[in-house]
Amino acid sequence: MATRAPAVACIGIIGKQNNPLHISLFPPDHRAPLEFSFLLSSCLDIFEARLPQKTADQDFGLLQAVDERLAMYGWLTNTGVKFVIVVDLEGRPATSSDSRSVIAAGLRDADLKPAFRALQSAYIGLLRNPFYDPDEHSPLTANAEQRAGSTQITSKRFINEVKRIGEAWAPGLQSL
Repeated sequence: MATRAPAVACIGIIGKQNNPLHISLFPPDHRAPLEFSFLLSSCLDIFEARLPQKTADQDFGLLQAVDERLAMYGWLTNTGVKFVIVVDLEGRPATSSDSRSVIAAGLRDADLKPAFRALQSAYIGLLRNPFYDPDEHSPLTANAEQRAGSTQITSKRFINEVKRIGEAWAPGLQSL
């Protein structure tokens, strides 16, 4: 059997009211969207339980190991938006650039920091867009017309950047 390396299975952006803002699956045609929606929802209590202990660092590290293959890692922004990356530990065939020690030992929390930083930069870019109103995407502040529609992020630039981050990430990368 060929050696496999970790890869991103899902990236979820969750609003401060615990509403899903964006979910990307990797590869999208081989993943069940509903399954990952449930997985993302299951980690919200972990964020809440760890919140009083967190002060300076936004990295929540390993939130939970779903099974022997999937693990969920979390990051909290200053605005209360949560980023969750689900990693498939056997997600792709290993290449010569993959470190054998990473494949054998699994992941460290630090392996995901470049991906979280890139996601945070993409989200900051989204917030800097004068046509994006974060309150439109909150179920508590959206008006009735907006609630009837979607509270998902629809910015093509943001969605493409999330896709790029999920496809480019590999353990050991220093920046994305």
